[in-house]
Amino acid sequence: MVWEFIQNQIFGMKWLKDLIGNLLSEVGLNSTDKVGGAVQFFIYDVIKIVILLCGLVFIINYIQSFFPPEKTKKILGRFRGIGANMVAALLGTVTPFCSCSSIPLFIGFTSSGLPLGVTFSFLISSPMVDLGSLVLLMSIFGVKVAVLYVVLGLVIAVAGGTLIEKMHLDDQIEEFIRNVKPIDLPLEKLTVKERIKYSWSQVTNTLKKVFPYILAGVGIGAVIHNWIPEDIIIRFLGAGNPFGVILATIVGAPMYSDIFACISIAEALLAKGARLGVVLSFMMGVTTLSLPSMIMLKKAIKNKLLGVFIAICIVGIIIVGYFFNAIQFMLI
Repeated sequence: MVWEFIQNQIFGMKWLKDLIGNLLSEVGLNSTDKVGGAVQFFIYDVIKIVILLCGLVFIINYIQSFFPPEKTKKILGRFRGIGANMVAALLGTVTPFCSCSSIPLFIGFTSSGLPLGVTFSFLISSPMVDLGSLVLLMSIFGVKVAVLYVVLGLVIAVAGGTLIEKMHLDDQIEEFIRNVKPIDLPLEKLTVKERIKYSWSQVTNTLKKVFPYILAGVGIGAVIHNWIPEDIIIRFLGAGNPFGVILATIVGAPMYSDIFACISIAEALLAKGARLGVVLSFMMGVTTLSLPSMIMLKKAIKNKLLGVFIAICIVGIIIVGYFFNAIQFMLI
C-alpha cells in the first residue's frame, strides 16, 4: 500500500487530477464529457510533466556534474569488451533526455579514441532509457513496466554497440572526426553551491527548449483521449492488428521529441485500447531515432554505419514491442 501511494499520489499525482476536476466543476465544466475531459487532461498532464521534468532534470544534472565528458571518457577507457559497452549504456542513463543532445557527446567520445561500439552503446541508451523515462513510466504504467522498459533498452544498447564493434566499421567515421586531437582538460572541482547553480540552469534551459513540445504532445494526447473513437485505435493499434508494433515504430521514428512530450500521447493511446508493446515501441522510436538527430549524426558517420545503427535500433524496438505485447496480461 505504501508503494501504491507513492506511485499514484507522488509519481502519478492523482491528487492533482482530482483537484483540477473539482476546480473545473466550479466553473461549469464536467470532466466526464468530451470538452471538460480534454481540458482536465491537458491541464493535469502539463502541470504533472513540468513538475517531474524540473525535478528530474535537476537531479540528473546534479549527478552528471560529477561526470563531465573528460571524466566519462576516462571511466570508459578502463573497460574492455562487452563490459565497456555495459558501462557506456549505464552512463547514458544520466545524460540529457534528447537524442540531439547526446550526439555531440558521442562525437567527442569517438574523436578521443574510444572504441566505436562503446560510443554507440552510449548513443543508443542516452535518449532511450534515461532516469526520466523510469520515473515517467512509473507514473503512468507502474513499476514493473518501467523497470522492464529500462532493462530491455539497456539490452538493445549493449547488443547494438557490441554488434557494431564486431562489424569493424571504424572506416565509416568521417575523416574530420578521426583526425581531431583530443585535449585532456583538468577536471573542475565544483562546490555544492556551484553544482546546484549548474543544475538549476540546466532546468531552465531544458524547460525553455522542450515546453512547446510538451504542450503539443499533451494537446495531441487530450484529443486522442477524448475525441478519437476507441474502435479506431483498437483497429490500428490493438490486438487485432499484428503489425501495430511495426506501424508505431515507423510512425514514431521521424518525430522530434523526448519522453516528456510523448508520454501523454502514449497514456492516451493505452487508455483507448492500444497494446502496451505498441505504445512503448512508439515512445522508443520517437526518443531514439528522431529525424533531426539522424541529420546531425549523418555529419559524423557515413551512410553504411548510419544504416546499420538505424536498422539495429528499429529491429530492437520492434522485438521489445512484441515482447511487451506478449506479456501485457502479466503487467497491467
